[in-house]
Amino acid sequence: MSETPNRLVTAVILVAAGSGQRLGYGMPKAAVPLGGEPLLTHALRGVVASGISSQVCVALPAGDDGLRRLCEDFREELADGGPVLTIVDGGATRADSVRAGIAVLMEGIEAVLVHDAARALTPESVFHRVADALAAGAAAVIPAIPVVDTVKTVAATTGQDSALAPEIVTGTAPREELRAVQTPQGFQLSTLLKAHEASRALDEKQSAAVTDDAMLVEMVGTQVFAVRGSTQSLKITTPLDLILAEGLLEGPLGTRWVEG
Repeated sequence: MSETPNRLVTAVILVAAGSGQRLGYGMPKAAVPLGGEPLLTHALRGVVASGISSQVCVALPAGDDGLRRLCEDFREELADGGPVLTIVDGGATRADSVRAGIAVLMEGIEAVLVHDAARALTPESVFHRVADALAAGAAAVIPAIPVVDTVKTVAATTGQDSALAPEIVTGTAPREELRAVQTPQGFQLSTLLKAHEASRALDEKQSAAVTDDAMLVEMVGTQVFAVRGSTQSLKITTPLDLILAEGLLEGPLGTRWVEG
């Protein structure tokens, strides 16, 4: 068995600035309770438990004192060791929040993992696989799982067809080549900086089409590698997602049935 390469000095940017409107709680997504504790608490514990980071930068909704207090309380738990916890105001977009985290990175950071607080149950093993790929020389790496549904491309119907249905199938994607992408997404710091600098030239429509940092890296021509993700890393966005996450925490089997 090959040895794990020496890991780079790593920071995690935890994006927790989402509004959470689709969850229907009337509060920021990171504050929504899961198993009696906010999503952000679960996410922070997962990052720290992985042991891969020297610094954790949490991007919060601007002016949210409640989540800031939560982070301050969590910082006290780290008083006897663990990563440095840095709190920043997130921006209007995901990219703005990531850039706010980049701006406060400590000197000496070599790699950055960008993670969603909404993926609060991500197993430690996923963090390790991403960090190990970076240490082995990848400039960018994402966790991903195979797509199990058949995926088709569609277009809006026109003319007489619009009386039949609103859309028409234009093709079927080869499922064996498709992956559902998760976080944390890992990057050499220089790669992430280059990608975000280039993204400033995008117009509003182009920026809106960018859904993750890996897309920005692809746009500058850098290869993005994929490692195995986990079904436990579901993104908690809708009420159904929250029910599934509650089941993982509180069901009779807990999280034991889920692969690492």
